[in-house]
Amino acid sequence: MLLIYTQKITPRIIYIFKHLCTGILGISIKFTSKIEEFIAHDGMKLSYGKQALGNELFVQRVDLLMEQGFSEVEIKVLPWEDSVCFFPVSEASALPFDIFASSFFLLSRYEEYVPHVKDEAERFPVAESLAYQKGFLSSPVVDKWALKFQDVLAERFPNMEVESRKFSSNIIIAVEHVFGYKNKGILRTIAGMQRDFFRLSLTKVFDRLKVAFKVKNDPFNIFEDLIALIKKHKLKMYFMFQLSDFTIHDRNINHNRIPYRSVIKYVGDYAKVGLLLGYYAVRDMKTLRTEKLRMENIIHSSLEYSLNSSHDLSLPENFNNLVELEVKNDFSMGYPDALGFRAGTCTPFLFYDINMEVTTPLLVHPYVFNSAIFEDVKPEKAFEDVQKALNQVREVGGEFRAIFRNQDFSEYAQAEIYYKLVEMIYEIK
Repeated sequence: MLLIYTQKITPRIIYIFKHLCTGILGISIKFTSKIEEFIAHDGMKLSYGKQALGNELFVQRVDLLMEQGFSEVEIKVLPWEDSVCFFPVSEASALPFDIFASSFFLLSRYEEYVPHVKDEAERFPVAESLAYQKGFLSSPVVDKWALKFQDVLAERFPNMEVESRKFSSNIIIAVEHVFGYKNKGILRTIAGMQRDFFRLSLTKVFDRLKVAFKVKNDPFNIFEDLIALIKKHKLKMYFMFQLSDFTIHDRNINHNRIPYRSVIKYVGDYAKVGLLLGYYAVRDMKTLRTEKLRMENIIHSSLEYSLNSSHDLSLPENFNNLVELEVKNDFSMGYPDALGFRAGTCTPFLFYDINMEVTTPLLVHPYVFNSAIFEDVKPEKAFEDVQKALNQVREVGGEFRAIFRNQDFSEYAQAEIYYKLVEMIYEIK
């Protein structure tokens, strides 16, 4: 056990120490603000404050974890060994920067609370992020910092038991449209055929007719192929289905259609099934509750997994709505248009609400890339970028997650390339 002394034990301190020490390094911790208890402790101990008490292991702090709410923070990013750091401190500290404040800044998504320029979809853009601007978006810095902190602890306390982390990978399939043509209704089918005809997409016109007359399988219904892959290689995979009402933003078929529900039930027999939040579910609690109940009615169990279809995190409101509805896991932490680590980590972490200054029970699973970013990228570049990201995650024993869409594996996409990316991620030989 590691005893941690700090003059004031704040919710932020409890949150970030538990995540770094226990969540990543597997070290149990205890806090104290009593100097006598700290001095009398014979085991591993660390003080976190403005100055050391004696010759103990000491990490100097900045003020971020002692504050409440949020404000503009001036940050200077500096090189540190094979990584970077910010919030520098004096040489008296065991580390040249406040690892805990830096990690909290990234994990809490502090920068998404302060005023920023939003993109055309009203989202926090990658270009506004510190990691992108300072060139460390492609590195899971929080995990790297934690492992370097582990080395400092091991050097000071040689008898400390060290737990090695194991690399893992999994894929999330975002299913906005279970079917491309099937069950769309006569009016939508005719409108679609007219659109394809005027765009000179005659192949799609004939495909619509073939699907309508049951001569051809729907091109987006590739679930049997993916399930076969799961069964053959015993893969862990998540499928997020959208169950929204039809609107200008959400254009899936009616959730009550039997073929739609049958696909969800079939997939649920072999993989984890969750909810792909519709456009309005991200913004409205009532709509989110409705979609959640629809999914639970289909899978006959509580909804545990969610993914934001618009990639608009809307912090903290959207995550707090998930907490209120007792959704346990969310997979939306990433950028839809850039490969990298939005929260600076490849380790799941509990969402911390800065507005309320509380640690919530929602476990956030960050993803590294979304397949949408590869639509305009050459295959060679796509494989190179994914391999580099895999190496980064493997180096820290983290969890690599990627988001694909079911249509990525259809005949209208570069399915062969996407299947090869899946094989690379799961290390299928």
